[in-house]
Amino acid sequence: QVQVVESGGGLVQPGGSLRLSCAASGSVFRPRVMGWYRQAPGKQRELVATMTNGGAINYADSVKGRFTISRDNSNNTAYLQMNNLKPEDTAVYYCNAQIVQYNYWGQGTQVTVSS
Repeated sequence: QVQVVESGGGLVQPGGSLRLSCAASGSVFRPRVMGWYRQAPGKQRELVATMTNGGAINYADSVKGRFTISRDNSNNTAYLQMNNLKPEDTAVYYCNAQIVQYNYWGQGTQVTVSS
């Protein structure tokens, strides 16, 4: 059974940094795409960043220049380095792994940016 587990959320002041980690396990196949999405209270879930196993990257305009996605394909792990965080980045962050034709989601990790 495939599991996707995130870690690394927390409370940070504006301008600070956090690093999120995501591990996908339980499949013999490597995720074709791994990505991060977020959902703020009262809003729809939105894309933050995705990365294919070939290295192609896509960012939401709102995080370009501040967030960096990376992957370690040897152990099916993805990371999201978040710098210069803003209060509007506050949300639950979810990791997504696309394996074969299926989408798998983690349980989410809370990121709160507040002074």
